Amino acid sequence: MPSLMSCAKRSQNRRRSQDDTRVHPATVPDHAANLYWLAFLLTGDREASVDAAVEALDSSDGNAFFSAWMLAWSRKVVIAKALAAIRQELAESALRLASTRDSNYPAPPRNWSLAPGASKIQLERALLAIDTLPRCVLLLSLFEGLSLDDATVLLDVDRGLVRKAQAVALQQLTSNLAGMAVAARV
Repeated sequence: MPSLMSCAKRSQNRRRSQDDTRVHPATVPDHAANLYWLAFLLTGDREASVDAAVEALDSSDGNAFFSAWMLAWSRKVVIAKALAAIRQELAESALRLASTRDSNYPAPPRNWSLAPGASKIQLERALLAIDTLPRCVLLLSLFEGLSLDDATVLLDVDRGLVRKAQAVALQQLTSNLAGMAVAARV
């Protein structure tokens, strides 16, 4: 099983697009809001999400500019803090998922994307309606771009269960968003 450091390095290499880019302080509130939203989607808990986002941004030491690296590191801190805050719920969700009938869950298509008309609020509602482990796997793998191996390490569950959780989450997300679209048309 890969170490947490190797997962972090692989993730950093995948996300590195503009290493020397600087982010102007005026955009920090946007980044803080994005960090908070990531933590909220992982935990489903507003208070824990604020704590995780504040801790991630606290390490800026008053610098006028955040580097792209610092923002990427903040995302990693938010993910780690958010997952630590819901460790018990993750374990309970893993037990529920493991006890469900085991079908052959296909891997999600590589070109999966969100429907263009979905709003942030609809996406949030659809994601929060998914059980904890499948939701976290979906957020880490598809939205954050982590590999299943990295998600396995971060979530501390079996790789097969991570694959199953990803498939279940995609099915539920698609169903939740389709249900919202039907309700909106009526």
